[in-house]
Amino acid sequence: MPRLSRKLVLGAALLGAAAAAAHADELVFNTDYSDPGPKAAIAAGVKGFEAAYPNIHVKVNTFDHEGYKSAIFNFLSADPPDLATWYAANRMAPFVKDGLFTDVTPLWNKDGWNQAFASSASSMTLNGRKWGLPLTYYQWGIYYRKDLFHKLGIQPPKTWKELLADCATLKSHGITPFAIGTKAPWPAAGWFDYLDLRVNGYAFHMQLMAGKVPYTDPRVEKVFDYWDQLTKPGYFIPNSASYAWQEAVPLFVKGQAAMYLMGNFAVDVMKSAGLKESQIGFVPFPVIDPKVPDAEEAPTDIVFIPAHAKHKADAEKFLAYLARPEVQSKMNAILGQLPTNKNAKLPDDPFLQAGFKLLSNAKDLSQFYDRDAPAQMAKAGLDGFQHYLMDPSQRQDILKHLDEVEKQVYSQ
Repeated sequence: MPRLSRKLVLGAALLGAAAAAAHADELVFNTDYSDPGPKAAIAAGVKGFEAAYPNIHVKVNTFDHEGYKSAIFNFLSADPPDLATWYAANRMAPFVKDGLFTDVTPLWNKDGWNQAFASSASSMTLNGRKWGLPLTYYQWGIYYRKDLFHKLGIQPPKTWKELLADCATLKSHGITPFAIGTKAPWPAAGWFDYLDLRVNGYAFHMQLMAGKVPYTDPRVEKVFDYWDQLTKPGYFIPNSASYAWQEAVPLFVKGQAAMYLMGNFAVDVMKSAGLKESQIGFVPFPVIDPKVPDAEEAPTDIVFIPAHAKHKADAEKFLAYLARPEVQSKMNAILGQLPTNKNAKLPDDPFLQAGFKLLSNAKDLSQFYDRDAPAQMAKAGLDGFQHYLMDPSQRQDILKHLDEVEKQVYSQ
């Protein structure tokens, strides 16, 4: 083979580099992970992916949360990226219906995701198909004052009967069982969701969220029958609508209230307000009907591939990378949330460890009322639940009003 001149070799190398650069793909990734922690988590995921796939560059476009909600329909229709973040279950339904999400069922079947993401599978499924990758979630449950429970000789409740007994004991000692703040009304929806999930189950709950069941249905009435068992004896702090959820935390810290149904993000607020970690316990929402399979509240963020993405094959590689247990562990450690892959490494935080076990073993996951219901229905529902907590005697009027709103919303 004849020797090439140094000039020719150098020229060939430059041409080869230029050709490689020309063939390197750029994935466009739109996200609303604009807060520092989430933004850092996305950056870490992208950095790791680019190291694993040197010929694929990822360009991240970051939107603020509200701007993203306003822009997503437009950019999916007019100038779709290759990847984007959104929310699971009914919040992705309009995009699926309009043909704006790519069906990624083959990835679930090929890469073992049905086992690794078993608890998230139902929230990723519409029309029998999977529409994205669950990236992160966090648990809801009852946070309780371990020291107060120990002092009164009561145990964290596992059943509804035990919960009512604990509430009666706490009330008899001058301690309000539950703190809650509904100035922004969404915390009340956590109660409605959990009661419906425990009384009627996930399938019914999702039918209600989809507008297929009226709020005056006897099964919804039954949910409020159970809620009445807490509201009528005064087991919630009075005037809850005068407190934001954070403003109710001091009542919990001072021992004026002993429990708080909330997402795991509340723990940092509780500690910042003066509680030691050893004073806080966590327990799942109690069982009401043992025949109803376990379902938990776990708002889930997903990554999906738009239907008209330009680089779908590389986008699939990106999803597969984000699905890896070690990647899930790293990104969620930065987020301070839970990896959705049940094979990911457990976080060190005891509350996240409890949440990881809870959600990994749950039969189904709901996304929270204001994610599962359309915006107009969600607003009416949140307001209705807030009003119910303030005046349980208005229950029938509230449910009739929700029926009227439901008819309007789902007929559009």
